[in-house]
Amino acid sequence: MSDTNADTTTDEDADALRTPIVAVLGHVDHGKTTLLDRIRGSAVQEGEAGAITQHIGATAVPLETVSEMAGALVDPSDFDLPGLLFIDTPGHHSFSTLRARGGALADIAVLVVDVNDGFQPQTVEAIDILKRTGTPFVVAANKVDTTPGWNPQEGEPIQRSLEAQSDRAESRLNENLYELIGDLSDAGFSADFYWRVQDFQANIGVVPLSALTSEGIPDLLTVLMGLSQRYLKSEMSVDATGPGKGTVLEVKEERGFGATLDVVLYDGVIRTGDTIVVGGQNEPIVTEVRALLQPRPNAEIRTEKRFETVESVSAAAGVKIAAPDLDEAMAGAPVRVVRDRPEAEVLAEVREELARIEVETAEDGVVVKADTLGSLEAMANALDEAEIPILRAEVGDVAPRDVAVAETANEETNRVVLGFNVDVLSNAERELEESEVKLFTDDVIYQLVEEYEEYVDELERAQQETVLDRIVRPARFRILEDHTFRQNDPAVVGVEVVSGTVQNNRHVAKFEGNDPKRVGQLSGIQHQGDDVDEARAGERVSIAIDGPTVGRQIEEGDELWIELPEKHAKILEQELSEDIPADELEALNAYLNARRKSDPFWGK
Repeated sequence: MSDTNADTTTDEDADALRTPIVAVLGHVDHGKTTLLDRIRGSAVQEGEAGAITQHIGATAVPLETVSEMAGALVDPSDFDLPGLLFIDTPGHHSFSTLRARGGALADIAVLVVDVNDGFQPQTVEAIDILKRTGTPFVVAANKVDTTPGWNPQEGEPIQRSLEAQSDRAESRLNENLYELIGDLSDAGFSADFYWRVQDFQANIGVVPLSALTSEGIPDLLTVLMGLSQRYLKSEMSVDATGPGKGTVLEVKEERGFGATLDVVLYDGVIRTGDTIVVGGQNEPIVTEVRALLQPRPNAEIRTEKRFETVESVSAAAGVKIAAPDLDEAMAGAPVRVVRDRPEAEVLAEVREELARIEVETAEDGVVVKADTLGSLEAMANALDEAEIPILRAEVGDVAPRDVAVAETANEETNRVVLGFNVDVLSNAERELEESEVKLFTDDVIYQLVEEYEEYVDELERAQQETVLDRIVRPARFRILEDHTFRQNDPAVVGVEVVSGTVQNNRHVAKFEGNDPKRVGQLSGIQHQGDDVDEARAGERVSIAIDGPTVGRQIEEGDELWIELPEKHAKILEQELSEDIPADELEALNAYLNARRKSDPFWGK
């Protein structure tokens, strides 16, 4: 066994306790990266013998270092967990998607919220993910140092820091903190300042801190250690010598190695030469570990030699695996060491785990691309809730193939590619320009779904406007007394539009009982001497009607109607009633009521 990791278990006892895996998530700009950098930096400054080790995609903070940073808050003899392993993956989407044993990869999470800014779109999304995966979490209320009048106390526990503040600064901070506790309550979580929380399973602990001045960071580390020790200890027991199990964080090309996997190992051990099974885009991949790579210690970083090889790695740890045939491996997919089990059994296990993420697809629907398996699953859930059908869903960047598939959709609303946190390959960009396919990309799932829904609404509005342009609109109008300008060929009379829209070139009817009799066709409308295409309710216009003679088929004072074809009446009543003005709807209903007295099913 190698001891290159601070948290590698060197003894061979079968059920060692592993390091809890911690994910840091929250809205962009709320300080996730600064917080991780500060935890790393402080620990390095402490110069502890067992200080921080940088893993691939993760940072290990051993118990002694936590104790050193937290001072009096942590007594190492109270703990038998080896420390904390922070996953460095950017963004919470990767958290949601990294799965282990069917749940989230992280054992515990830190939700970072800017104390001045409160909940933002990605905060809400992160909370939804935490709820869905049932992951315990604490809230880091960051940027307390930006409170007006704040007196920074570098690296101090937060309660000691609060003692050094003026009443004014403290009450300003408290206002923000209570607002944050209110936001959590709206999201369905009971929360309070962490030192007041008795039962962390029933209440969320809020830790006020500053990633910039390190105030409150001792508290955060203490709470994470305490929660892990108290509630997660049973889940932390691993088979220190058993076959390794892990999750792919990223698939990366490395010079000299080809495609490699950045993996978080959460159980057992992986060794050079092990046969492993990895989830692939089509089939699970069976391959052999050529090299296990870890970052060189900071002092020794040389660009051409960024990694050093190690013989074996134990959970929990981040490691880069170099092996043949990894091009089709997927982020978020399981990695399993075969060791002394039948290969077929391990293949079946990986297939089963991938099958849980199978997305329901429809005959016609949108094409979905996402960066990892879990985010693909989260996208599928969100689209399912919004009742948006999916034609195909895959992990990976948007490729020409996706554009071609989207183009086959029957409905215009489905000729769409939705990309979550992915890039667009340059040859796919060309395809998009030449096709009718629309691309939507975002790194917040619900915003992506909203953008698409707005586009669908817009399309539907445009389609309805087109239908309205082609459809005969209802109208009732009255010939005014003393307004006959010409008796016939065509008859020209002044009218007042009572309700609806009088459009040129439409047939004109007059009701005899409940049956409208056609009297002629409109051949012109003039408003104040100008030719117009239509006249609306309330307007007085002169109209020319081909066909009738005033004094015979029509009289001054007569009520006339635009004659409605039955098919048009049906579309207006059933599909467009919300898109036409109220007076037009009134004209439509009056027309329908009269017609249905003699034929109850007319226009239905």
